[in-house]
Amino acid sequence: MNKIKVLALNDQRELPTDLADSLRRLELNVETRSPGEILGASNVPAADVLLAACDVPPNIVRAVGRRLSEGGHYPVVLAYTVDNFGALERHIRVGVDYLVPPFLPALVQARMRSCAERAEINRTIRETAEQADLLRYERELEIGREIQLGFLPDSLPKPDGWRLSVRYRPARTVAGDFYDAFELVNRRRLALIVADVCDKGVGAALFMALIRSLLRHSAEQAGMPGVVGIDRLADDLRGAPLIGEAPLLNAVMGTNDYLTRNHLRQGYFATLFFGVLDPVTGNVVYVNGGHNPPVLLRADGGDPVVLDPTGPAVGVVRDSPFALGYAQLNPGDQLFIYTDGVTEARAESGEFFGEDRMFDVLASGDVEILQRMDEELGAFVGEAEQSDDITMMAVYRMP
Repeated sequence: MNKIKVLALNDQRELPTDLADSLRRLELNVETRSPGEILGASNVPAADVLLAACDVPPNIVRAVGRRLSEGGHYPVVLAYTVDNFGALERHIRVGVDYLVPPFLPALVQARMRSCAERAEINRTIRETAEQADLLRYERELEIGREIQLGFLPDSLPKPDGWRLSVRYRPARTVAGDFYDAFELVNRRRLALIVADVCDKGVGAALFMALIRSLLRHSAEQAGMPGVVGIDRLADDLRGAPLIGEAPLLNAVMGTNDYLTRNHLRQGYFATLFFGVLDPVTGNVVYVNGGHNPPVLLRADGGDPVVLDPTGPAVGVVRDSPFALGYAQLNPGDQLFIYTDGVTEARAESGEFFGEDRMFDVLASGDVEILQRMDEELGAFVGEAEQSDDITMMAVYRMP
């Protein structure tokens, strides 16, 4: 009986003398509070039985019960009275058990034990239901993960003389990062995308699927002969040949236009790097929409070239200007594209991996740069939980 916790609810904070004597003789763990003390408290006591005076209105007793449940306690309510049976009836009508004189120890003990057993059953039922809800939620997340993975390419293109590789490390079951690589303009160009939707979890994953689909569909449509797609696109190209630039700007501008027209109130946006590679010449035309600057590593060991942003993040401001950037990959050069999960990876101490460490790894000249970066990140993070999605892409032009 010592394990039964009783919370006596009484505005006067006093129990009838014979009831208090019986509880004392039974050596129950009893704490007396007024309703206001429970409802206004930041922390609530644990209780198996909520022993409520009948003059406390049933709605107040229910409010106290809800407050206790917020603290993870689900006591059974037991109303008591000495002579106010009219007030007691109001509690009985809403399904509350009751205790009336004589408050003999044996009778009080039997009623307390019965209430405590019901409280234990209620806890078990709630825990079982919560576990079932958790399992359903985990299954739904797993389904979401499977669907999301379906939006990533099954395999990467393999143009002659080039090697593409990717590392994709979601921080949770579903992610906001994504990457893509696909052929354009009758297989004469190669689209390369690495993007990061703000936030993590299910919401970011949904927008990841939307943005990825918009980018790919718009780029493929604009890559068809005679299709430009956005009226002012030709002006933005300033006379450049519409063979890689058109699909690129059409995709980025069209996606930004759609998101800002339809989804601003959701507050999601994406930083992205979208490059179009000519595998024959090694020319790359790109848009960097507020994304971490990719790093171009030269075969001769020269200073790395960073491809800085050419416009804002996608989905923030309607009619945002997006400029084109240009780069050249010569034989032996390698382009490293990444999301901020790399530089913001945290060690157990809370320290960030940072750009300096990343550039030190890139300066190693290792051809298998993603494997090397993976190893360095793993050693740095150690046993700490991964704090953000990590996506890396390497585009290597073979010597």
